Amino acid sequence: MFTYDSTQSPHCFSLPFSLYLSPMKVEQFTNEAAVLSILSQLREEKIHEKEISDITDGKYQYVDLVMEGGGVLGVALAGYVYVLEQMGIRFLQLGGTSAGAINTMLMAAAGPIDQAKTEWILSEICNKNFYDFVDGDKDAKAFIEALLTDAGKLKMSLKGLQVIDNFQGDLGLNPGNNFHAWMKSLLQMKGIHTLKDLKEVRKKSPQGGLFNRLDKNLTYGPDAYERVVIVAADISTESKIIFPEMSHLFWADPDQVNPADFVRATMSIPFFFFPYRIKNIPQGPQAWQNWKTCTGYIGNTPNEVTFVDGGIMSNFPIDIFHLHSKIPSAPTLGVKLGEDRVEAKKIEKFFPYIGSIFDSARHIHDYNFLFKNPDFKKLICVVDVDGHNWLDFGIKDEAKIDLFVRGAKAAANFLRGFDWKQYKQIRKGLAEAYTISNA
Repeated sequence: MFTYDSTQSPHCFSLPFSLYLSPMKVEQFTNEAAVLSILSQLREEKIHEKEISDITDGKYQYVDLVMEGGGVLGVALAGYVYVLEQMGIRFLQLGGTSAGAINTMLMAAAGPIDQAKTEWILSEICNKNFYDFVDGDKDAKAFIEALLTDAGKLKMSLKGLQVIDNFQGDLGLNPGNNFHAWMKSLLQMKGIHTLKDLKEVRKKSPQGGLFNRLDKNLTYGPDAYERVVIVAADISTESKIIFPEMSHLFWADPDQVNPADFVRATMSIPFFFFPYRIKNIPQGPQAWQNWKTCTGYIGNTPNEVTFVDGGIMSNFPIDIFHLHSKIPSAPTLGVKLGEDRVEAKKIEKFFPYIGSIFDSARHIHDYNFLFKNPDFKKLICVVDVDGHNWLDFGIKDEAKIDLFVRGAKAAANFLRGFDWKQYKQIRKGLAEAYTISNA
C-alpha cells in the first residue's frame, strides 16, 4: 500500500526509466559549492571545537545515531553524516529502519568506528541506478511508471488490471532480488559475508581507545559501540524485530547469516516489493521461550515468517538506545527525513483515506515516544525533503545532489543549536525523577 502525489516531485521521471545515468563522482557531492560554503562557515564558527559528547578518543567525539526510513530520500542522510564527520564526530551505536537501515548497515560495515564512512557510501549508492531495484516483470514496471508519472485514471486502471496476479500470487510488484544482491556485494567489498564478520569489524577500537573527557579513568570497550540495530516488521506474529540481536529466533546459527538479509527484511515496502520470508524457523521449548522473551509472542513457534518494511511499526526508532534512569555520556542523535504532523490532512477520496489510515498506524509508536519524551527534540535534526518523492527510483543526479546538500544544511543548523551541557542537565532531572517514581 502506497500513495503518490505528483505535486510533491517535480523532478520525478523526466527521463525514461530504462536510461542509466552517467557515473557520478564523490566530488560532485563533496565539492558542491553549497557544501563547501557550509563547511567553511562551520570552521569559521569553530563548531568543530564545540563539545558534542563526553566520549572521545582524543581526536574525535562520539555519538549514537538513529536514522529514519524514507526510500531514495536516504541520500540526504549521507549529507547529514558527512558534515558531522567533517566536524570531528564519529559514531558509536547505530540504528535505523528501511533507508535508515541501509545507511546504518553500510556505516557499520565500512570499517572501525574512528574511520569516516560517507565518501565510500556515496561512491556506491550514487553510482547505483536505483531503478535496478524495480526488478519485477514488464507489467509491474509499466504499472509503476503509470503510477509515478500520474498517467491518468484510464491508463492506471488498465495497467492495474495487468498486475492483479502479481499482488495475488507474490503480494508485491518487485522481488527485491537486485537490492539484496547489491547489498551483499557492498558488504563483500568490506570482507563481510556473515554476521560473525560484522561483529569482528564492530569490535575494533580506535588506537588509544575511548575515554570520558571529564574523567579519563572512565574508558569504553566494544560494548559501547558494537551494537547495530535494524528494525523490521514480522507481520506473521505482529512483532517488531530488532536485527541482529533477535537473529536467533529465525536461524539456528545466526553468526553464519549474511547481514544483507536483515536489510532486505526492513526495506520491503508493502506491495511495491515482495515481502521477505524466512523458513525453517528453529523449533522446540527453548525456541518458544526465546520468542516469548524477545517479542511477547506466546503461540506455537512459526515455521515461516513474513517481513515487510520495518517502517510500518517504527520508521524512526529514536527510542532504541534510550535509558530513562541514566544520564548519557554520549547523545543519541536522530535524523528525520521531513517534518511530520504540521497540518491536518484533507481526506475526501478513497486512496488518501487508506493511506492516512496506514500512515497513522505506522507512525504512532514513534510519535508517542517523542510526545512523552520531549527532551529528544533537542537531539533530532529534520531534513527538508519537500519536492522529492521517496519512491523516485528514477532519481536524477541533480536531485541526488540536492538531497545531499539539504542533509548537509540541516546538520550544520543542528550543530549550531545543540547544547550538550544543557541537554545533560535536562536528562539529570529526568533521570532523578524516574528513579524516585520507580523506587
